[in-house]
Amino acid sequence: MNTYKRSPILRGDILYAELGAAAGSEQAGFRPVVVIQNDVGNHYSPTVIVAPLTSNIRKNILPTHVHVGRESGVRPSLVLLEQLRTVDKCRLGDKIGHVSKSVMHQIDAAAAISLGLRSLQKDKV
Repeated sequence: MNTYKRSPILRGDILYAELGAAAGSEQAGFRPVVVIQNDVGNHYSPTVIVAPLTSNIRKNILPTHVHVGRESGVRPSLVLLEQLRTVDKCRLGDKIGHVSKSVMHQIDAAAAISLGLRSLQKDKV
């Protein structure tokens, strides 16, 4: 998408990305995404780990969803942490905004649930 020299991509940035065609319930097309990958990876890797956003906030809310809004530079949306994906930087478009630290903590928790790193229920001893 972009061939010009871009600003550094940072964890928590919200950018447009071309996600391509969908199969089934995958998010697709040109849409906002939030950068999940760490800043070292963002600097050196040709790819970035992102989570897509949807403005369809009426859908079933899952523990892997996080609300973001105008304070992050986007209209009210959900970050879909069950749809994490790695994209090449050439798929990234313009930066729209950046999530706050408190929203990033919510994103971290939802990603941990999505990846099975954190249980929805307390572990029994």
